[in-house]
Amino acid sequence: MKIIVGLGNPGDRYRETRHNIGFHVLDELACRWRSTPWKHRFEAEVSEHRADGPVLLVKPQTFMNLSGVAVRETVKFYKVAPTEIIVVHDDLDLPAGRLRIRERGGSGGHRGISSILAELGTDEFVRVRFGVGRPPEGWDSADYVLGKFVKEEHEVVRAAVIKAADAIEAILKEGAAPAMNRFNRLD
Repeated sequence: MKIIVGLGNPGDRYRETRHNIGFHVLDELACRWRSTPWKHRFEAEVSEHRADGPVLLVKPQTFMNLSGVAVRETVKFYKVAPTEIIVVHDDLDLPAGRLRIRERGGSGGHRGISSILAELGTDEFVRVRFGVGRPPEGWDSADYVLGKFVKEEHEVVRAAVIKAADAIEAILKEGAAPAMNRFNRLD
């Protein structure tokens, strides 16, 4: 079994924010795959897809800073190794819509990733970093990621959500290294 985690915050207030881009990518995959309806389990919304093997889509409902709790509970129940997890999340260090796949590493200051690292006790899970750009001069980073994409970004972000779903499918079919070679290129 593979587990794909999309990071975000629960509730209508956060639905369209930069911080919820992981939820949007999982929604794209669920629609594309016609996966099961979302159910609440393990302090998360989960949906299953079965094709070449079972894949569980997980949207933690614990708020970003505690995302690791939902991931830990899901991994514990299914007895899945951390190497079978793919996490998609927003990243301030990449321009809006740019993707980067990493096989391991630190949090880069992302509190959702920090929580997962702390709860799993390892960095050996794949990340799909989704660029949301840097905040404008004088903006607080937290306020920026909890803000909505501006109108000029919508087309780029929508295309990147599709591309991120494509990248996750490539990771599942080919592995992380070939997907990195394909999707980490500058376009």
